Amino acid sequence: MPKEIDREELRRLVAAGAQLVEVLPADEYEKDHLPGAISIPLRFIDPDGTEGLDKNRAVIVYCWDLA
Repeated sequence: MPKEIDREELRRLVAAGAQLVEVLPADEYEKDHLPGAISIPLRFIDPDGTEGLDKNRAVIVYCWDLA
């Protein structure tokens, strides 16, 4: 179930093995993203696009938007 988390919770979850997914377009991911994040643009969030994710680990999805 989706929920908003703060930075400390993000750090805790990533340290525990969570997968960090950036959903902005790939060109924006290339410009800047959080360390350890993988790029799966929002339009590819479907069973095929998320095939590489480990189903046994938590997933944190974020959108880095400075606007």
